[in-house]
Amino acid sequence: MSALKWQGWLVGLMGLAGLLVFAPLGLYVWASGGNGTAAPPPPDVRVTACRIDPASHRVAATVEARGEGSYVITVEFRDQQPPGPGARTSQSLLRIPGLNPATPSYAEAIGPTWPPATTPWCGVADIGPG
Repeated sequence: MSALKWQGWLVGLMGLAGLLVFAPLGLYVWASGGNGTAAPPPPDVRVTACRIDPASHRVAATVEARGEGSYVITVEFRDQQPPGPGARTSQSLLRIPGLNPATPSYAEAIGPTWPPATTPWCGVADIGPG
């Protein structure tokens, strides 16, 4: 066989190999549908109460959430509202499943043991999908 014929076969085999490698990737991207349904709006989450439990001396935050879906909320506990240098901070995760837009959902996040002489500040640090 001539060298030109071998080059033709080689080009054909390389094209087939490229098709076998990149076709599934292209189908995956196409099937994932980049412009599908929009994500629901983030929930409205706020801390309604922040207190120190007198029995356990742990800080507790009552969280109210309104929206749709399930979320994991990070609640932060600090000894001062703007976090300054050397500020005592701690975080707690709170899972709120199945939010309904019509009714608010309440949950309580429990933080660390807190010194009784300091007043805690509780706030929402992050909201993620749950």
